[in-house]
Amino acid sequence: MLDWTDLRHFITLAREGTLSAAARALGVDHVTVARRIAALERATRLKLVDRRARLYVLTEDGRRLATAAAPMEDAAYAVERAIKATRPGLVGEVSISAPPSLANAMIAPKLIDLRRQHPGITIKLIGEKRTASLNRREADVALRLSRPADAALVARRIGSFGFSLYGAPGYLRETPPSALSFIAYDASMDEAPQQQWLKSIAGQRAIVLLTSDLENQAAAARAGIGLAALPHFLGDPDPQLVRYDSGRSEVNREIWLVVHRDLSRAPLVRAVTQFLVSCVKPGRPEKNPVRSAL
Repeated sequence: MLDWTDLRHFITLAREGTLSAAARALGVDHVTVARRIAALERATRLKLVDRRARLYVLTEDGRRLATAAAPMEDAAYAVERAIKATRPGLVGEVSISAPPSLANAMIAPKLIDLRRQHPGITIKLIGEKRTASLNRREADVALRLSRPADAALVARRIGSFGFSLYGAPGYLRETPPSALSFIAYDASMDEAPQQQWLKSIAGQRAIVLLTSDLENQAAAARAGIGLAALPHFLGDPDPQLVRYDSGRSEVNREIWLVVHRDLSRAPLVRAVTQFLVSCVKPGRPEKNPVRSAL
């Protein structure tokens, strides 16, 4: 009998492509992944990977085994979901995946409310830019900015938020519109609506900083480096920032609550989804923007 844990590590490597990516997906270090794959090779008496400098490449035997074993992984996750869905009561862990800005600003500050209402629930909050796989139980519940197409997932639109340009008051007083600079996401976010909106406003003017971390963008805007496109729930409460009105319609993003269909009726998960709905509420009254024609 093969060790399922060894096989799971190998399947994850085959899917993710690198030791480091497999380690992140499994929540272990890369040495553990390498050790598990070596153990599987000893058990099967097959060479499953070619070990190259900082790279594992699947052999032909490795590719065959990965293809044959993939349905086993799907079945194992289905069993795990079934077990979790049938557990009664409100005691246990629920993992939530959300974009870092939503996790930090909307969810984390309100976890005390969930704790008071359901002290038996432990939350694992995963703030990450990538889309966690609910099929592979990388998370139990997710907040996403677009509706998923996977038929195995149940999605519900629970809110939305807008973006505006924000800058430091002194910077906006001292800088004429033609000399304004901009702070944008890096190329990994070029397809995001807020990135395209900012670039259309910037036009030929300088983009002086590229970073996909919204906290970095806000910090740079506070320092007077330029204007950043920030969500209202981050920019409006910041006393060191004011809105700059571009004269154009602002961009909005939807917030979708997503859960795997197998877990949608589990008492633990239902309690957490109700909490997340309560987290996504209209913010404080909007700031008066600094009106200026671009």
